[in-house]
Amino acid sequence: MMKRNMKQAKSGRMLPSFLALLLGSGLAFNAQANTSTLKVCAASDEMPYSNKQQEGFENQLAKILADTMDRELEFVWSDKAAIFLVTEKLLKNQCDVVMGVDKGDPRVATSDPYYKSGYAFIYPADKGLDIKNWQSPALKDMSKFAIVPGSPSEVMLREIDKYEGNFNYTMSLIGFKSRRNQYVRYAPDLLVSEVVSGKADIAHIWAPEAARYVKSASIPLKMVVSEEIAPTHDGEGVRQQFEQAIAVRSDDQELLKEINTALHKADPKIKAVLKDEGIPLL
Repeated sequence: MMKRNMKQAKSGRMLPSFLALLLGSGLAFNAQANTSTLKVCAASDEMPYSNKQQEGFENQLAKILADTMDRELEFVWSDKAAIFLVTEKLLKNQCDVVMGVDKGDPRVATSDPYYKSGYAFIYPADKGLDIKNWQSPALKDMSKFAIVPGSPSEVMLREIDKYEGNFNYTMSLIGFKSRRNQYVRYAPDLLVSEVVSGKADIAHIWAPEAARYVKSASIPLKMVVSEEIAPTHDGEGVRQQFEQAIAVRSDDQELLKEINTALHKADPKIKAVLKDEGIPLL
């Protein structure tokens, strides 16, 4: 809480106690009034999650959350990628919550998960392919995989000995930009369009960010969610499915309880938005 220094009146006497009490009550009232607003940090241009026009599915979920909590929603926008929202916004007290973090993120306190999904294979439905997982034989005959570097997809490409041959294609998707000290986003609509155009044999990306573009594609596409843990030669495996939650600062336990109550109450509305988006729920 912000501390205030007591000021003396011109006569040299302290403010009367009743006035101090009134000031204290006013401060308490103002602090309480602030709880009527839910500040949500969001990316200003990172579809399908969020944009300033509030067209993303996370924008819709934030509205449902605030409405269920009987709070006024205020978006705190960031022009940087959503991966920076926790460190550069939430932990600097510029907002109350961040939507769509992995359950158990160690940097924050996370809510009960409001959905679970996974990385998915995306390919033309008319190809007659039978792809269920990373061990599917059809993958051996493919040469161009639309993936995001640094993701579980890249790890599995290395596992099936397809990474080296796919490297130049992956870099071509961002014009061979240098990634040194720079974050470059592989836009999900671009990755899906590579499959639609036939430039990529298949895509393997996080299903929630691809679903909207799979649904609106000009040709029918199949989207098959990977197994929860993809086996690897070292026996450790690579996780492919994740629970999504809401992040608050670790000491905001009362807010966290309120959010959890609202999530359970609003679950049917939340699921309706996710299903309309086309996101495969697990």
